[in-house]
Amino acid sequence: MPRLDKETKERIKELELKELQEIVLKLASKEQSVYDYIFANYLDKEFGEKELFEITKADLDIIFEKRYNGYAEELKLANMLAACVKRLNEFTKNSKNKTYEADLILYILKVPFSLDKKLFGTCFTQYDSKVAMLVKRLITVVTKKLHEDYKIEYETTINDYLKRLHQTSRHINTVFNMPKTMSEVYLEKPLNEVISDLSI
Repeated sequence: MPRLDKETKERIKELELKELQEIVLKLASKEQSVYDYIFANYLDKEFGEKELFEITKADLDIIFEKRYNGYAEELKLANMLAACVKRLNEFTKNSKNKTYEADLILYILKVPFSLDKKLFGTCFTQYDSKVAMLVKRLITVVTKKLHEDYKIEYETTINDYLKRLHQTSRHINTVFNMPKTMSEVYLEKPLNEVISDLSI
C-alpha cells in the first residue's frame, strides 16, 4: 500500500470535484474492493456492511466447495483455510464491524471443527496451525474489539475449540502457547484493560 507524503496529499486536495468523481467512478468500476468500500461506507451506511457480510458468507460457501491441491486431506484443508482468510481480510478492509468479523471467523471455523477429529494432530501440522491462528484471531477480536456484553455469546464455542486443539495438537507451539479457556485470557489482561471493559 503506497504511503502518501504531505505534498501528494495537498495535490489531491487541489483536484477539482469533477476530476475526483471521475477517479472514483473509474476505480469503483474496475476494483471490487473499491466499490465495496464506497458502498458500505458512503452509499448505504445503514445496510451496506450487512450486505457485504452476506456476500462474503456466500463467497466462503464457494471456497468451501472448491478442490484444493495437497498430498493429504490436511494439506488440502490448509489451502482452503488460507483462501478463506484471504477473503476475510478483503471484508475487513471495507468494514470495521467487529461483530461481523467475529461471526465470519466462526463461520470458517465450523468447517474444520465439524470434520473428523483425527485430522488434527497428524504430521501435516500446517492444518492445525491454520485452525489455531483463526481461533487466536477470534479470541483477539472478541476480547479486544467487542463490547463486554457480546463476549458471552462466543465464549462457550471458543472454549470448545480450545479444548479440542489442546487435546489433539498441543505438540505445536502455536497451540501450546494458547490459553486452555477464555477464563485464562481474562486473567492475563492488565487491570486497566479490565476496568476499561467494565466501563464501556
